Amino acid sequence: MTASPVAAPLYTCPMHPQVRQTRPGPCPICGMALEPVTATATDPSAADPELADMTRRFRIAAALGGPVVVLAMGGHLAGPAAWLPERTSAAIQFVLSTPVVLWAGLPIFQRGWTSVRSGHLNMFTLIALGTSAAYGYSVLALLAPGLFPAEARSMGGAVPVYFEAASMIVALVLLGQALELRARAQTGGALRALLDLTPRTAQRWIEGRPDEAVPLDAVRVGDRLRVRPGDTVPVDGEIVEGRSDLDESLITGESLPVARTVGAAVVAGAINGSGAFVMRADRVGSDTLLAQIVRMVGEAQRSRAPIQALADRVSGAFVPAVIGAALLAALAWAWLGPAPRLGHALLAGVSVLIVACPCALGLATPLSIRVGVGRGARAGLLIRNAEALERLDRVDTLVVDKTGTLTEGRPAVIAVDVAPGFDADTVLRLAASLERSSGHPLAQAVLRAAADRHLSLAEASRFDSPAGRGVTGEVEGRRVAVGNADFIREQGAATGIFDDRAQTLGAQGATALFISLDGTPAGLLGVADPIKATTPAALKALKAQGLRVVMMTGDHRVAADAVARTLGLDAAEADILPAGKAERVRRMRAEGRVVAMVGDGVNDAPALAAADVGVAMGAGADVALESAGITLLGGDLMGLVRARALSRAVMRNIRENLAFAFVYNAAAAPIAAGALYPAFHILLSPQIAAGAMALSSLSVIGNALRLRTLDLPGGGGDGGGGDLRAKPVPPSR
Repeated sequence: MTASPVAAPLYTCPMHPQVRQTRPGPCPICGMALEPVTATATDPSAADPELADMTRRFRIAAALGGPVVVLAMGGHLAGPAAWLPERTSAAIQFVLSTPVVLWAGLPIFQRGWTSVRSGHLNMFTLIALGTSAAYGYSVLALLAPGLFPAEARSMGGAVPVYFEAASMIVALVLLGQALELRARAQTGGALRALLDLTPRTAQRWIEGRPDEAVPLDAVRVGDRLRVRPGDTVPVDGEIVEGRSDLDESLITGESLPVARTVGAAVVAGAINGSGAFVMRADRVGSDTLLAQIVRMVGEAQRSRAPIQALADRVSGAFVPAVIGAALLAALAWAWLGPAPRLGHALLAGVSVLIVACPCALGLATPLSIRVGVGRGARAGLLIRNAEALERLDRVDTLVVDKTGTLTEGRPAVIAVDVAPGFDADTVLRLAASLERSSGHPLAQAVLRAAADRHLSLAEASRFDSPAGRGVTGEVEGRRVAVGNADFIREQGAATGIFDDRAQTLGAQGATALFISLDGTPAGLLGVADPIKATTPAALKALKAQGLRVVMMTGDHRVAADAVARTLGLDAAEADILPAGKAERVRRMRAEGRVVAMVGDGVNDAPALAAADVGVAMGAGADVALESAGITLLGGDLMGLVRARALSRAVMRNIRENLAFAFVYNAAAAPIAAGALYPAFHILLSPQIAAGAMALSSLSVIGNALRLRTLDLPGGGGDGGGGDLRAKPVPPSR
């Protein structure tokens, strides 16, 4: 069978997903860097040329811009800058700042021009405009000072220059771009790591011939593949020979292996247990379920608008208004103003542009976010997506995974029942001695229960472990069997004495392990996954805030219903695969709900990315952490209560900052245009305009720093939870 032709890679814009190109480059609409539509399992250490370019430009801008700032401060400092003549200092600043603006800042101007040409005005437009105004005015002031009126001159007679403002704007914007590209590269690395969960090769089986190791991309639909003990399933398919227990937590999120035999479906990425089997390849390459998960995560991530969307929407009206005001001011002075009219016109127009420079507007959102993220980190909250923090307070529906989110994610023995004449410690000790030879998670639960009781284990012999049924062997001369009811009955022991108890445990969703000694029913163990101690209090607090809580799990219905009853959830859905979780989340959003999804497994990643807010548990899979905007480092839902409080405080702070920025612009722009000149002969110089701009920025900075002392519920960072006892819920077989 010949291979299908490989489709050319596609690139898209994070802000405009409709853009599709076959080569990387800037977005034709907004100028942002395009990113691959589909992640590939390429070398994650491969360099990102754009990240390297932005980093290099930032370093050069910072190195040259630093001395410009020192020279601009002049008399405020000791040293050579204090006694340099103004024109000499301005000339040096010109030499140093020119490569910063014209070379290092070239991508900023290119993107700003692209946004103007496409009609989608954004932050790049504002930044390019402010930088051009500051630099252009300064060059003119240095080379043609005679154009400027006396009001624009300093005590020494020179016209002030603003090369330092242009240089620092360029340097800071480049730093922000480099940080954004680095974050995007890390997200791509997580998707590549997910693809790496599949092996590089597969063992092709052909009857009558030795197994052949072939590259994974050489596997074709219909091939027979051998999967050995401990191997990872290479592609999706069906078992045609053999049987084994498979760890499918990659897909279902459940920690317990499941028995698979002839006719059962297996998925790429599942880890084989102690058995071996031959499978038929049914879906390969990009058609496997794992590849679909990767694709869904990438698409859902790109469907989110960046946090700058709000500022860009404001800029769409703000930039034309500022340009119009500057032009009107310049025309009015050129037509009606006193001599020298051209100098007054230039002074007024540039003053308007400088006072309306978007520094405060640009700081308003990211600075509050930055301080809020730092406060969140101290409270055990890792904020990876600023937009998630913005949306979290508006959430009205909370979707939660079960295993590892509501529960501990590790099975534990919750009940030990014995038949008359048997001692509980003895029965548990013999069962644990036998289970010590098994690697099954249920066996580990039995061993932990024995360790909790400080029981000394013995050596087992003649050990056997039929896949998915139980274990048998001899311990201290006694024939011991542990497993399900059918398995124990096959060992010659009647289970009737424990049937009612097993039924009760089953109704609660717990797994019942029967124990027989020498063919006699001796005991029954109930194994379940305990609810985290902090879960009930956290859910109570969240429901008190009006949230509707829905659980979605890949576990079976009985287990899901048991958790829902215990915690008083509004709804519970079971037996849901990753695509189903994501689809249900999208359906809720289409109904007008604002949805937060909390999970910890690879299977939760598509739903985390599809939700308005994705929240990952700190101990979860890497791809879940990368797909989520917020990670609860403490691993419990009390962190979500703190995160909502943080979200409310940060968004309030951002609105205050935006108000500060616009109040200054609204008050200073008319003065800069010359509104006070007819009555008071007051003309706002660019120097005063820059001071007003700086004061606006300082107000924003001071207000944002208040978030550092924000008091959050639940102790701020201790994980919360109190001393509630863990309640058991079932694991999945």
